[in-house]
Amino acid sequence: MEQQNNAIPQHIVLFLDGNRRWAREHGLPFLEGHKAGYENVLRLCDWCKDRKIKVLTAYGFSTENWNRPPEEVGYLMKLFEIGLSDKQNTEKFQKDGVRVRIIGQKERLPLSLQRVIHEVEDATKKQSNLFLNLAVSYGGRWDIVQAVQKMVREGIQSEQVSEELFEQYLSTANLPVPDFVVRVGGEIRLSNFLLWQSAYAELYFSNKYWPDFEEQDFDEALAEYARRSRRFGH
Repeated sequence: MEQQNNAIPQHIVLFLDGNRRWAREHGLPFLEGHKAGYENVLRLCDWCKDRKIKVLTAYGFSTENWNRPPEEVGYLMKLFEIGLSDKQNTEKFQKDGVRVRIIGQKERLPLSLQRVIHEVEDATKKQSNLFLNLAVSYGGRWDIVQAVQKMVREGIQSEQVSEELFEQYLSTANLPVPDFVVRVGGEIRLSNFLLWQSAYAELYFSNKYWPDFEEQDFDEALAEYARRSRRFGH
């Protein structure tokens, strides 16, 4: 059974890949690649808002990324903190109706970043034009395990478990499942991201590095999505 797409996905997922390779090709420190990538995320929010996309989930930092060099990890944590605490960014989120939420192992993050996350989530909690989920210290396997752990702690019995109930314990609870997963940077895999949620999502891969991914590239991806007929496993 096929289902014709709406022209625009309701929930789009984006892998922000290729920042370090972009920096290397431009003869820059890899930290500059991450900075350029973060700046492109702000543009991405505008692209989504202008096209009436309701939910954007961006993969910022995976559970596996903790294994990167300490200097890089520390820089990324500071970059998240600076970007999320920037009053101009917060005011723009409020003006544009963007609700910001961070999903992942928040308890592993520096305390100063945890405080900033709480502040920006609280400041934008009433916005509803675009839900921006930024995945930081997130892994799909972790999400599934933590959901099971919460269900066990709450005494959920096996006969009570259903797919619908289980989804309410995932970090993306109360949001529509992804329609469209876009991965830039030339890799062709899901890399432990939103494993449960992306079961029936359409996948799209681009060889462009994230800092080079432009609005025209975004529109090309959306055009490809609109051409597809979704089968949902049938």
